[in-house]
Amino acid sequence: MTSLRKLGSSDLEVFPLTLGGNVFGWTADEATSFAVLDAYTAAGGNFVDTADSYSSWAEGNSGGESETVIGKWLAARGNRDDVVIATKVSQHPQFPGLSGANIKAAADASLKRLGTDRIDLYYTHFDKTEVPVEEIIGALDELVKAGKVRAIGASNISAARLSESLAFSDREGLARYVALQPHYNLVSRDTYEGELESVAARAGLSAVPYYALASGFLTGKYRPGATVASPRAAGAGKHLDTERGRKVLAALDDIAEAHTVPVATVALAWLAAQPTVAAPIASARTVEQLPALLGVADLTLTEEELARLTEASA
Repeated sequence: MTSLRKLGSSDLEVFPLTLGGNVFGWTADEATSFAVLDAYTAAGGNFVDTADSYSSWAEGNSGGESETVIGKWLAARGNRDDVVIATKVSQHPQFPGLSGANIKAAADASLKRLGTDRIDLYYTHFDKTEVPVEEIIGALDELVKAGKVRAIGASNISAARLSESLAFSDREGLARYVALQPHYNLVSRDTYEGELESVAARAGLSAVPYYALASGFLTGKYRPGATVASPRAAGAGKHLDTERGRKVLAALDDIAEAHTVPVATVALAWLAAQPTVAAPIASARTVEQLPALLGVADLTLTEEELARLTEASA
């Protein structure tokens, strides 16, 4: 039995791999999404990440498709109490921004699509610096007090704004961020490591990194001369042109071979071993992609292996 990890100071306990819901209702249709969710929970997974804006960018979609799919799945399986659901506010075309009124209206819309009475973890998706932290935290605190949200988190926020938000929560005794969702992986360390990571560590926040596999680059399927059919191929392929990317792949290949596991499992294991990280996020378009992600729960890298990857990705 995989041991669950506690999210910051909350009472939420999560599996060490977060299942990303960005593909549901986009590159994974409803039936495939249900199959992926079934396989993830059957393996012990309990932490599903989505956002109210997923997948408004896809032709014919208007936002909320992922939440709707997850809501239908929860209703069909009757397992709401077994799954920790995280969603986000600020980017839905009809509910943009982080004004207090919008946060509350967007939360109600998310609850309706998810078919539930509470959101376990509610993130501000992209910080909006024109809105005072007092207004944002005030609205989130109201949702917590109303029982609509269990815990709150922040994604895509600066160290300064995160510090300001935490200080306000502490001073006023209001709901306080317990989790942080940064862009963080073996080939993108600069946005999180440093000031932001220090704030998270000092405040006892858990990091739940997105793009944990660098849009698929860290699965090892992108190689010189290889063509990959994926909507994210261009973004992932660019890492092949950097020395850092090539060094990281070489180190991942060696360590994956030593453990007889997929390259993706090693990349996630490095991330999961970082001091503030609770559960990296990775999404699967198909059930076949899941085992490589779920393997992170059973792989512990040695100090030497972690150091080698850290050095290769410096």
